[in-house]
Amino acid sequence: MAAAKSNQQFHSAFSPALGLRFLLLAGLSLLLLVIDHRDNHLGAVRKAVGAAVYPLRIIVDAPVSIWRWTVDTTASRNELQLENSRLNAERLLTQARLQRYSSLEAENARLRTMLEARATVREQVRVAEILSVSSDPFRHLLVVDKGSVDNVYDGQVVIDANGVVGQVIKAGVLSSQCMLISDPGHALPVEVNRNGLRTIARGTGEFDKLDLPFLPNNADIEPGDLLVTSGRGGAFPAGYPVAIVDSVIRIPQEPFASVTATPAASLNQVREVMLIWSAPQESKESVEVTPAEASDSVDEEADEQSNE
Repeated sequence: MAAAKSNQQFHSAFSPALGLRFLLLAGLSLLLLVIDHRDNHLGAVRKAVGAAVYPLRIIVDAPVSIWRWTVDTTASRNELQLENSRLNAERLLTQARLQRYSSLEAENARLRTMLEARATVREQVRVAEILSVSSDPFRHLLVVDKGSVDNVYDGQVVIDANGVVGQVIKAGVLSSQCMLISDPGHALPVEVNRNGLRTIARGTGEFDKLDLPFLPNNADIEPGDLLVTSGRGGAFPAGYPVAIVDSVIRIPQEPFASVTATPAASLNQVREVMLIWSAPQESKESVEVTPAEASDSVDEEADEQSNE
């Protein structure tokens, strides 16, 4: 106890006062500032001290840096997700609009083609839009948006920009049912445009194939010949393209050749058609041709071809 007290008195006697130590340290600091300001002698010391305390700064700053990184990462991820969702929605909307524009462009091209074709038609015509197509695979029927209020009548001819499509079989008030020329129950009188050879074109149930069953083996018909409406029977006006002959097979053992043709109109792709009034100056009753009358005229044409 006495020894500890003597040591404390010894340190107190020889240690300088607090004020004196403060003055010494302040003077030393001012001296170092002046020396460093003039000659920059303490640059190396500062670098060494900075290198020594850098790990400590990293450790102290780590929690704050980690927190900021977590917040920024989470916010950036949420923003990216929102932006990604927005861009996906815009992409889908843009694709939908592009599809609509493509449809409108195709429709515009079809209508332009039909308007150009309409200029070459001598009879009165009116454009009609297809409302529905029959789902029966054995019947090729469609419904158009014109009816008796538009003076549509049974047996009226239906064409498109490329050729004959079919004819009206039942005219309603606001819409009409039409039969395509590819229907197995449809037939129409045609002639070869090259030489005027007349025959009958019957539907086969296939959109891209018509049958010409009443041509003898010695008939002057070749692949590539254009078939047009002959105008006989009064149902179809003369001169409209019907089909192009694609196959002629002459069978010696048979009285008739096997001849097939491809319709000029794209029967399974048509969207708009044209209805023809072949005699607009006459009344509806004078120009109306019923399907029964058309069938009778076709049968007469077939009998004539058989006799030939």
